[in-house]
Amino acid sequence: MTDKEHEGGGGRTGRRKSDKDQSWIPNIIRKRVCTTFVEDSLSNGLLCQCGGMRETHGSNATGDYFGAAIVSQWDSSQHSSEYPTDAFGELEFIGASRRHSHFLRLSCDTPPQIVYSLMTAHWGVSSPNLVVSVVGGGGCEKVKTWVREVLRQGLVKAAHRTGAWIVTGGLREGVGRCVGEAVRDHAAAASFLSQKKVIAVGVAPWGMVHNREQLVNAQGSFPARYYVQNTSRDSYCLDNNYQAFLLVDDGSVGRRGGETAFRSKMEDYISHQRAGIWGSGSIEIPVLCMLISGEAAMLKRVDLSLRKATPWLVLNGSGPAADLICELLDVLSDVPMSCTSPPPEGEGSKSPSVELRERTRERVRRHFPAEADREKLVDRALSIYQNRDLITVFHGEQDSPDDFDTVLLKALVRASKRVSSDASEYTEELKLAVAWNRVDIANSELFNGDIQWRYEDLEDSMTDALINNKPQFVRLFNENGLNILDYLNYQRLEGLYRSLSNSSLAYTLLQRHLTERQSLARSLPTVPCSPDEPTPLKSPQSPMSPISGPSSAKELSLYEVSRLLWDILGDVCQPFYYSPLGLDKSTSTWRTLKQVNKLLLGDCPYREQRCVYPWASLFIWAVLQNRSEMAIYFWEMAGESVLSALAGCTILRELSKLESETAAKLSMKELAQKFENLAHDVFSECYQSSESRSFTLLIRQSPVWGDATCLEMATAADARLFFSHDGLQSLLSQIWWGDMERSTEVWKLILTFFLPPLIYTNLISFREPEEEGKTEQVSHGEDTDSLDGGDATMFSLTDIMDEDAEEYAAIRVNLKGAPSSNPKRPFVLLRWREFWFAPVTAFLGNVLMYFLFLCLFAYVLLLDFKPPPPHGPSTLEFILYFWVFTLVCEEFRQTFFRGSTTLYQRMKLYIQDMWNKCDITAISLFALGMCCRMFPWSYEFGRAVMAVDYMVFTLRLIHIFAIHKQLGPKIIIVEKMMKDVFFFLFFLAVWLMAYGVANQALLYSYDPRPGWIFRRVFYRPYLHIFGHIPIHEMDADKLEEGIECTNNVTLMEAGAEPCTSTYANWLVVILLVIFLLVTNILLVNLLIAMFSYTFSKVQEHSDTYWKFQRYNLIAEYHSRPCLAPPFIILSHLHLFIKRHIRRIPSVKIKHFVLDIRGRQASRLNTWEAIQKENILSAQNKREREKDSERLKRTSVKVDSVLKQMAEIRDHGRRLKMLETELEYCSSALSWMVQALSQSNLIKPTCPPPALRDQTLQLADPSDGE
Repeated sequence: MTDKEHEGGGGRTGRRKSDKDQSWIPNIIRKRVCTTFVEDSLSNGLLCQCGGMRETHGSNATGDYFGAAIVSQWDSSQHSSEYPTDAFGELEFIGASRRHSHFLRLSCDTPPQIVYSLMTAHWGVSSPNLVVSVVGGGGCEKVKTWVREVLRQGLVKAAHRTGAWIVTGGLREGVGRCVGEAVRDHAAAASFLSQKKVIAVGVAPWGMVHNREQLVNAQGSFPARYYVQNTSRDSYCLDNNYQAFLLVDDGSVGRRGGETAFRSKMEDYISHQRAGIWGSGSIEIPVLCMLISGEAAMLKRVDLSLRKATPWLVLNGSGPAADLICELLDVLSDVPMSCTSPPPEGEGSKSPSVELRERTRERVRRHFPAEADREKLVDRALSIYQNRDLITVFHGEQDSPDDFDTVLLKALVRASKRVSSDASEYTEELKLAVAWNRVDIANSELFNGDIQWRYEDLEDSMTDALINNKPQFVRLFNENGLNILDYLNYQRLEGLYRSLSNSSLAYTLLQRHLTERQSLARSLPTVPCSPDEPTPLKSPQSPMSPISGPSSAKELSLYEVSRLLWDILGDVCQPFYYSPLGLDKSTSTWRTLKQVNKLLLGDCPYREQRCVYPWASLFIWAVLQNRSEMAIYFWEMAGESVLSALAGCTILRELSKLESETAAKLSMKELAQKFENLAHDVFSECYQSSESRSFTLLIRQSPVWGDATCLEMATAADARLFFSHDGLQSLLSQIWWGDMERSTEVWKLILTFFLPPLIYTNLISFREPEEEGKTEQVSHGEDTDSLDGGDATMFSLTDIMDEDAEEYAAIRVNLKGAPSSNPKRPFVLLRWREFWFAPVTAFLGNVLMYFLFLCLFAYVLLLDFKPPPPHGPSTLEFILYFWVFTLVCEEFRQTFFRGSTTLYQRMKLYIQDMWNKCDITAISLFALGMCCRMFPWSYEFGRAVMAVDYMVFTLRLIHIFAIHKQLGPKIIIVEKMMKDVFFFLFFLAVWLMAYGVANQALLYSYDPRPGWIFRRVFYRPYLHIFGHIPIHEMDADKLEEGIECTNNVTLMEAGAEPCTSTYANWLVVILLVIFLLVTNILLVNLLIAMFSYTFSKVQEHSDTYWKFQRYNLIAEYHSRPCLAPPFIILSHLHLFIKRHIRRIPSVKIKHFVLDIRGRQASRLNTWEAIQKENILSAQNKREREKDSERLKRTSVKVDSVLKQMAEIRDHGRRLKMLETELEYCSSALSWMVQALSQSNLIKPTCPPPALRDQTLQLADPSDGE
């Protein structure tokens, strides 16, 4: 799931609240107003120490002269009071082309949890993975150029990659303005590349905001129009590049620092919240303070924050406070912290040594020479130095801003190690990398081979990566020591499902099944369940960790997941997770629910069991959430690639039918199509490698997917592209022809159908059966063939299609000591079965007998339709009745004796087929006509119904022609064009109604006959379209004389013909011309254009549609008895005796099923996995060869070269500094030598050494010997 879906925690049950829903804010959030006027001595009584004018204070504030006289210092907590806030809502910057920002005026004593909840739940601001609080650099201080680059190239990019909040003052001054500009530039560059925006939050003092009066509105502003003067100079206006503003009010006006306490509390509160979706991360949200420059007062802020164990990142060289701290950490590292004497009693910390204090005082005096209370600054500086483990120094002029996110990571890891002494440095760094989704840092820093990771170290991070949709980390952990079999048990799988976002469709469906089980659980006295409200999927006992915690019968279990998959997949596969739950699929739903509730109230031993198919379970979990990248990775890791891809396609297409949001629906359809393409590509690779193995792949039962086959899953997924593959069509053709050669002509089949002895001649060629010895050698012999080729896995279609083989198999199971192989049948019986049991023979027989049925029906209807009893019906009509009865028996068998689903599901599956609806219509009309023709009063009606029913039976022939390669696609096109006809008829009906009513009203002033009115309103205008225009009845100049008509109303009511009205007859002619112009030219040509568009659109895909319908037809006739109606009644009796009397189970109840186990199945899976790897390797190669990938690799190389050149320049700069220092040292030594040589202190015993030529020395080193 994307970040956009989780933004603000919105979804089906957690939507972002509207503007009117924020009216509760003044009841909770307060502002502060100065209530005591404390005179400022420097203002001659005009100003209060809060900064406000005397006129702005109320009479109560200025009237307490005695209280004001004894107060020397104004204090916010004592001299201000709280009132409901009057400034909140959305902020529109006039002239700024960006979306609205949110703002809130709040008291400095407001609890931070209320503000954080307001921002994430109501304002739609996504929860952060990191909070970087930038302090310092305010006022009129000029920000250095390299600091701007660090903010633009380092901080903002790092915040984008990690999903961080950047918290500043939010005003257009100093560092706050630089951060706003950096966010603006990044948004402009990344707007088309990434949907995740950098979130900047401004925390500013209310009294400092310019034009704050524009924000005041007691009912809230949606939006408030805020004017900002465009100027290059700093100002106290709000910056329009921030997403949210928290305007902290301490009652003062024009004073800084009123927001510091609240900002510190807010940072501390966020640092105790867990990262990730719904707080499901493995770490708490890290908070890092970043110091840029700063005045002397900033030392107090740093000291107080360090006491709360908040890590700091200090930019060396940015300004006084930052430089002081960096210098203290650098210079005082070699000075002992404590003095030699023991500390005084009662002091828990070490007292600083005298030398340390002196050096600190010297640095403070250098950086803050104008400060009066210098000793207090020294104490602050020493306190900061004591917490130096929480401080990280960034040398902006030396370090590259491109690695700023790595610097942040190192700073937070260092702080976490300082806070938790038993924490592993690498584990904490890994958790931070997962929280920020920085797999590149994890690859380069943590999984480079230097660290030996244990399973316990990766377990929590793996859970974090799964829940928060970070597939690259899942892949990384799997490749570096995490065993998925040890990781995924059923308890953890249930926890993963409980962590679903309530914005997902799967959450809603699971919640529905959970509520259903809870409704039964409430009837059990041992289950503590609230009757009023359903329990959410997440455990209330452990809201912060959905994976762990106690579970009870009111929590989500694997049973709800199984029910959801059963609803989606239906009868395609057996229920999932029934085996670990100890459930029986044949048990009723009510008993199963009761059994599950009793199981969950106990110890639930199944939860400690390992998941049997972990990758497939994770694949289903990812597909249900529509997580594309993660689902594809799990598909790569899971076995049975073709079937898994088809299963994912089925789930997604079924979910898309239930999804109401358009974006999510399209996303599901795109991912489903991607899985269908993967299944098609892998099967294509398998078919090219081995035809016989690929056939086995299509029909083998999968234990992973509930004994489903690829053909069944592809049918459920409506995977028409997959069915259009030549390999699958080849299998269908082989099944269609049975053991006969596929090149057999149709006329030979027809001739043999009427002359059965021709079976034993050479007229029809049959395929030779596989040799027993060869099959045995392939199945149980040595592995002499390669896994990526060869025809090792063979199967016989006779084993699949032979109806009597199942009877023999059932008898063989019951008889002990029976031979293990099928006895060979005589040639006569074998050849007889090979011909008559082939689906093509059954199809041919049904077609011929259906034509004979239509001929009999037509003969009876036209020549032999006798009167009602006792004179009729005739013998042929009774034969027709019996024939239709056999058709009814076959439809009854197709409905109620197929599959293992419930009766409702069988009927629903039967009704979904269009041709079954046609059969029901035809049989129902026949039954109605047969009943009506038996009575004299309804004889003619019954005959009319029979005539209409004959049309329906005849149209049923279209389904039979669907097997034809040329006619089949045309039937698809005709079916699509029928939809266009319905739209055309809608427009035509509008014009028919309009013209018909107007024409009838103009031609006939009164006509009481409803039948004639209907004819003239609808029927006559419809005939006009085809040129049948009775001018002699419409045109007054051509009216026929001598026609008997009347204008007498009484006679007309008696049935006389009314006379045509000649008034306004010219209008009738004009309407006729307009009607013909619109219908014959406009609407008919519109219909032709629609047909042309549909034909051109469907023609290119009609072959695909036809091949899919061909499979349905082959499957239908494969499951049908070999005899055609009316002789099919014999097959029905035979099946009834076998199924219900002899209790022999059916093998053909599912189409094309082959059950292979053991070594043969393992080798088939291995071979399929090899073909999948070949496909993935080819895809990766194509991806690498794309121009975009080449440009990306070139960009990485160029960045690496630039970084190396920067390092070379840095080394060159350092070498120049060393050369300068060496020159200075050389000059100093020369001066000393010269001075000593001229003095009388030292008498030289030898002359001074001369400077030797280094070039000569290097050329001839032997000269020095």
